[in-house]
Amino acid sequence: MWTAYYLLKQQPDLKVVVLDAHVAGFGASGRNGGWCSALFPASIDAVAARSSREQALALHEHLVDAVDEVDRVLHTEDIDADFAKGGTVTLIRSQAQADRAAEELATAEDFGLTPHHTRPLDATQALSHLRATDVQGALFTPDCAAIHPAKLVRGLALAVERLGGIIYELSPVLDIKPGAVEGDGFTVRAPIVVRATEGYTPSLRSFKRQLTPVYSLVTATEPIPDAMWDEIGLTERETFSDYRRLLIYGQRTADNRIVFGGRGAPYHFGSRVAPAFDRDNAIFAELERSLVELFPVLQRTKITHRWGGPLGVPRDWFASVSLDPTTGVGTTGGYVGDGVGASNLGGRTLADLILSQSTPRTQLPWVNHTSPKWEPEPLRWIGVNAGLVAMSTSDPIEARTGKQAWRAQFASRFTGH
Repeated sequence: MWTAYYLLKQQPDLKVVVLDAHVAGFGASGRNGGWCSALFPASIDAVAARSSREQALALHEHLVDAVDEVDRVLHTEDIDADFAKGGTVTLIRSQAQADRAAEELATAEDFGLTPHHTRPLDATQALSHLRATDVQGALFTPDCAAIHPAKLVRGLALAVERLGGIIYELSPVLDIKPGAVEGDGFTVRAPIVVRATEGYTPSLRSFKRQLTPVYSLVTATEPIPDAMWDEIGLTERETFSDYRRLLIYGQRTADNRIVFGGRGAPYHFGSRVAPAFDRDNAIFAELERSLVELFPVLQRTKITHRWGGPLGVPRDWFASVSLDPTTGVGTTGGYVGDGVGASNLGGRTLADLILSQSTPRTQLPWVNHTSPKWEPEPLRWIGVNAGLVAMSTSDPIEARTGKQAWRAQFASRFTGH
C-alpha cells in the first residue's frame, strides 16, 4: 500500500492496482502490536558486516526518519491513527538480561547512536516510565511511536483511492509471474508487479521457500481506570518490552488499554497459514501470565481481545527491497514483525526504483539484497520449532541462574543478531 501511495504521489497519471486476498489491513499491516519503530530484523553490526559501517548507519537514519514520515503522512492525509511518539523502554529484569543489554549498548556506542538514539536508564529512571516488577534498569530509544495499525492501513487505503489507485479486496492471488498476477479466476497484467505478501508469501506457487511464516499472538485488556495507570505508568504511551529471549511487546492504547503480544506459537509444517493458527490458547494464557507478572495490579483486569497472525521471516533475517529490471517484478518485505515503519521506507524505496530514480534510499544496503531460500521440509519444520523451543525454555533457566543459556545463544546465531 505504501508503494502504491508514493507512486501516485510522484506520478499521478499512473494506473495502480492493489489486490488483497481479504480486506486492506487484514494481514500483519493491520493486526500487529502497534509499534511504528526504527527497528530492523538484523542488528546494525550484522548490516555493517554485509555492507559497510557507513551504509549500516545510513539505513538506520532512514528507518528513524520513516517513523516521522508516517506521522507526516497521517497529517497530510488527515488520518487519525492514534500516533504517539513516546519511545520504547526495554527493561532489564535479570542478570542475563543485563548482559544482553550491555552488549546492545556497547554496539550502539560503537556506532555513535548514544545518547540520541539509545540511552541507558538506571532502575529509578526506568521505573519513572513504567512501574513493572524486578526492574534493574532499561535501555530507552525515542525512535518509536505507539499506533493503531488498522486505522493507519485503512486510512492509507482511502488515500490511495483518492489519488486514483484501485483496490480490489477479496481477490486472492495464486501466483506472480513477470508481467502478470494470477488469481482465482482472473489475471491482471502489468509491466511492473510488486509482491508485498510477507507471511502469506509461501501460499504463492512460485515463492514457497522465500519467507517462512512465524506466528505472533496478541492480547488486549479492557480499558484501565486512571487510578491503576498511576501504578503502571506509560504516561507518554511508551512502547515496552524486556530482554527475555522469547520476544514480548506492549503499548498503552489511546483508549487506555494495554495491547500485549509475543512469540512462541509453533511453526506449521509446509509453511501453512490458516485462520485456526491465529489463536493458540496455551500461548494466550502465557501472555496473560507474563502481563500480570510484569504488572500485578492487572491481576483482575479482563482480557477482552485475543488475535494473531503470521509474519514473514527471511532465512538470513535480512529484510529487503528489490526490483528486477528484466522481469519487472518488485518485492519489499521480510520485516520479521518490524514492518510498520520499515514498510514505509520500503514502499518509498520501491517507488523510486520503479520510477528509475536514483536517490539516497536506492543506495541503502537492503536494496536488491537476496536472502537464501529456506530449507525444504522437514528440515524447515525441525529447525524453526527447535529455535522456538530453545528460546522459550531458556528464559526460566536464565531467570534462575542469571547466566546466558547456551541453547539460546546457539539459536541466536541463525537470527541475524
